Amino acid sequence: MLWRVTKARPGRVLPASFIQPCISVEAARVPSGPGWVHEIKHDGYRMQVRKDGNRVRLLTRRGFDWTARYGWVVESVAKLKAETLTIDGELVCAGADGIADFAMLHGRCSDRDAFVYGFDLMELNGVDLRALSLLERKAALTKILRRAPAGIRLVEHDAGDGQALFDAACRMGLEGIVSKKIDRPYKTGPKPCGHWIKVKNKRSPAYLRFRDGMDG
Repeated sequence: MLWRVTKARPGRVLPASFIQPCISVEAARVPSGPGWVHEIKHDGYRMQVRKDGNRVRLLTRRGFDWTARYGWVVESVAKLKAETLTIDGELVCAGADGIADFAMLHGRCSDRDAFVYGFDLMELNGVDLRALSLLERKAALTKILRRAPAGIRLVEHDAGDGQALFDAACRMGLEGIVSKKIDRPYKTGPKPCGHWIKVKNKRSPAYLRFRDGMDG
């Protein structure tokens, strides 16, 4: 059975539909060689998007329900062509330049403009997809989000030169990239997963927050 209660801190039970997300390993260098794909890492909050019929829920990395905060995301997900689905993604607010602005998101003054970048699909129409390869999950997610409303958007991946993508991300002031093994299944947390590797831009606002102990 896909859905089960996940362990939480004493006194708090996480939603029964919550799946502990895959946690990436931080590294100093972008992995190279065959079998890797690379994604931009957007600066926001990790978000699990769950649709079950007409009901949509938005759950944070630690399982808190933030559904009521982000109406545009909820409305967009409700329109997706699936009876049930569970998307792993990042909730962001974008500035005028189109780049994720964590201050806007954290300040809660732009909740109506926040949207989700979806990068993985864990479940679709009652079928657990986590045992499938990333390539297969990405293909299914791409199909689901092909004509999706703008409150839920696809994170594209690049199968080429990950270092070139990272360098471009740094020039744009982005948080960094995540490199993933294309043939591996989705590994549920809490331990970091060795086939998801994140490399951070040390000049980005996200890195500076983390360095100064201010990361949310």
